[in-house]
Amino acid sequence: MSATLRRLTVSDDLNEATRLFDLYRQFYEQPSDPEAAHRFLAARLAKAESAVYLAEAEGRVLGFMQLYPAFCSIAVAPIWILNDLFVLPEARGRGIAASLLDEAKRLGRSNGSAYLMLSTAHTNTRAQAVYEENGWELDEVYRVYTFGL
Repeated sequence: MSATLRRLTVSDDLNEATRLFDLYRQFYEQPSDPEAAHRFLAARLAKAESAVYLAEAEGRVLGFMQLYPAFCSIAVAPIWILNDLFVLPEARGRGIAASLLDEAKRLGRSNGSAYLMLSTAHTNTRAQAVYEENGWELDEVYRVYTFGL
């Protein structure tokens, strides 16, 4: 399926992005909170802290992606972190995620980024398969740690 991708701007209506972002958060076992999702997206766009895309097909918004700019000291270059990617369950397996991943690659190349990175749950094997089918490689060199605050 061919999807039309649209990068959101600060002046766009965020209703559809908010709906998908809230569903994405629920997928990762967070409580539904459309107001917080809207505030978060609006703040990221207002501060130019992320790139948010919607994938539209068949007259509906079927997918969502948010990337954050960052830097790699080792590569002395910018990078992008693909932090959020979500496709409605009924639209999965139809190339929407691949279209979004291709757009992420275009974005990274357009500003001379060294690479893109993402993480997903160990149990999210369906997403892992999509990433690998689209040329993403599992990092077997570095181990990621977090520290909750």
